[in-house]
Formats: sequence, structure tokens, C-alpha cells
Amino acid sequence: MQVLWKTLAVAVAVMLGSLSAASAAEQRPAWPIDHVEGKAGAPNTIIEYFSLGCPHCADFHAETWPKLKAEWVDTGKARMIFRDYPLDGRALAAAMVAQCSGSRYLAYVDAYFRTQGTWEQAQDGLDAIKTIARLGGMTDAEVEACWKREDLIKQINDRKNEAAARGIDSTPTFLINGKTVTGAVPYADIEQALK
Repeated sequence: MQVLWKTLAVAVAVMLGSLSAASAAEQRPAWPIDHVEGKAGAPNTIIEYFSLGCPHCADFHAETWPKLKAEWVDTGKARMIFRDYPLDGRALAAAMVAQCSGSRYLAYVDAYFRTQGTWEQAQDGLDAIKTIARLGGMTDAEVEACWKREDLIKQINDRKNEAAARGIDSTPTFLINGKTVTGAVPYADIEQALK
């Protein structure tokens, strides 16, 4: 009987350890290429899946993100995790440049959203993406080296495939404290999901 209790105690300890690990995993980015804005210990977590070529995503970033950032992220009430979900080759190329920019990632995301109509419609989209990267301080050689990074392509695609397996199939899609919200919803809808 003592052996049974010891076995049960070990099993419970392992389960509790696993639950703690699972909770901890929810509190930190799951992918090294995630970009996080806000405090790690914020009580609310918003994960955004977006494509730099998505007009609705650009609308969200222009209209809703500034207020969400000011009222929730900058005040420590929420943190935002950004995850690229490129819907086409040009969006993948732009996402890769943003990723390769390091700490300037969000500035590049903003620049690509603001100029989306230019590089998405350009005859030579890659050259247009490269021009914007140059304006941000990257050289053509840095951009081309970035585009050759098979490891980065794999990480972006693996993360996208994992999201698709969880039912995410459009952009923008938000996971707000585990609840799925799709589309370029207004600030009020995001705020309601956070409450």
C-alpha cells in the first residue's frame, strides 16, 4: 500500500509540475521569432497573427493598435505577441526583412503596412521591399542574405502551420486570453474581449 501512495504522490507531483510548466509556457512566447510588446507579467495576453500583405491587418495597425498600445500595453495591463502569418510570397519576403532587422522589427512592420499598396502592387515587388528596407538602414546585401535564410523561412512556415492546425486560417486573427477574435475589429471589440 505504501508503494501505491508513493507512486501516486510522484504522479501528482509530475502532473502539478507539468501544469505549472504549461502555465509558464502560456506566459512566454512559444517561438524564438515572436516579437513581444509589453510586460512579461501582464495579466492579459494578445497574440496577433497577421500578414504584411493583408489590407485588414494594415487597417488594424493604423486604426486600432495605437489606442490598444496606449491604453493596455503601455499601462502594463496587456502584452502583445506579434506572429507573422504571410499569405503570399511578397508578404513572406517582407516578414523576413522585418525579422532580420532585429530590434527594429516593429518599425519595419509599420513601414511595410504603411507602404503596402506600393510593394504589393509593384511590378518588381522584391525590389520595392528592398527599397523600403534600405530606407530603414539595411543594405541590399543584408536583405539578400536574409532572404537566403532557410532557417528563418522554416520557422515562419512552421509557426504558420501550427497556427493553421489550431484553426487559424485568416488574417488578422487574435488570440485574446485564449479567445479567438478574427478580422480587423474595432478597438471596442478588442477591449470587450479583454474584460
